Amino acid sequence: MTVNSGRPDPRAATRLRELGMSLGFAGALRAAVRLHVPDAIGDKPCTAEELAPRIGAHAGTLERLLRALSVHGVLEELDERRFGHTELSRLLREDEPGGMRFIVLWATAPWTWEAWPRLEEAVRTGENVFEPLYGRDFFGYLAEDDPEAAQTFDRAMTQSSRITSAPVADALDLTGVAGVVDIGGGQGHLLRTLMERHPAVHGTLFDLPTVVPGALEGLRELERAGRCTITGGDCRETLPDGLDLYIFKNVLEWDDESTLAALRNVVTHGGPGARVSLVQNLIEDSSEIKVTTAMDLFLLLNVGGKKHTAAGLAALFDRAGLRFDGYRPVPGTSLHVVEGGVPRPGEERA
Repeated sequence: MTVNSGRPDPRAATRLRELGMSLGFAGALRAAVRLHVPDAIGDKPCTAEELAPRIGAHAGTLERLLRALSVHGVLEELDERRFGHTELSRLLREDEPGGMRFIVLWATAPWTWEAWPRLEEAVRTGENVFEPLYGRDFFGYLAEDDPEAAQTFDRAMTQSSRITSAPVADALDLTGVAGVVDIGGGQGHLLRTLMERHPAVHGTLFDLPTVVPGALEGLRELERAGRCTITGGDCRETLPDGLDLYIFKNVLEWDDESTLAALRNVVTHGGPGARVSLVQNLIEDSSEIKVTTAMDLFLLLNVGGKKHTAAGLAALFDRAGLRFDGYRPVPGTSLHVVEGGVPRPGEERA
């Protein structure tokens, strides 16, 4: 029989203190990125006294920040109070290919500090807290009230696309596809990669009218050559007509009604035989479940959205009038490809 001594396991107590103070580490990470600490350190380890003049910081307090980063593996504390790079800190440099500087800045954006304390309210109501907090919906706020956060969001999405476009393009099945549309595709990194791999395919980049002017010049060249179309719109309201494959990458994570509106537009505008591929994290089989579950709550706070299970998406496909064909992982990433299509007359949806 195990006797409860009334004293907590020290390891459990320490872990809970760490979790309770995790907001402090998120703040430390944000401060380091905004101060350009990873860029200023360079390849040679240095002391806080050497680093402080490079970034305009107070040496004593900078050393405290560097130490807080090092205990989490972001920087390494060496002898003689010197600090050097780790694999994590290098990913925060602006010149690092595949870097994550803007992804970190987005996850710690100022509005998030106001939203997270309202998670209890969101859990009680099942509704987002963003609109009551800021007086407008999330994307309206970014567009009209916080251009810095909007720019950070755009650059974070671009960084994410650069990291995943190649493996996603390898994982997508374009057999028999003459026309493909990347919905919510941002600058078009994934679409450009697909078109490089499939020269006979015509591509369409579809995103909000405020977003598509930032399309990659490479896509503009393909548009001028007649191989690509770049067009603006809201996928909850309309989609390009008559294409073979409709791709949503990290898009359909809103409230269910918004997701259903977009999926029903595939049925309406794609027509019988059109295919749909969702590229996104799933709760099951997630290779980074701590990030996925935290992002699930993050989506609840800002748009009333969610990370999906495969069963949940299958149910949404059915409600939208789509056939659900299953899902599979994208090798080398935390993403999955979820596939389905618009049934032909007489074809079963399941």
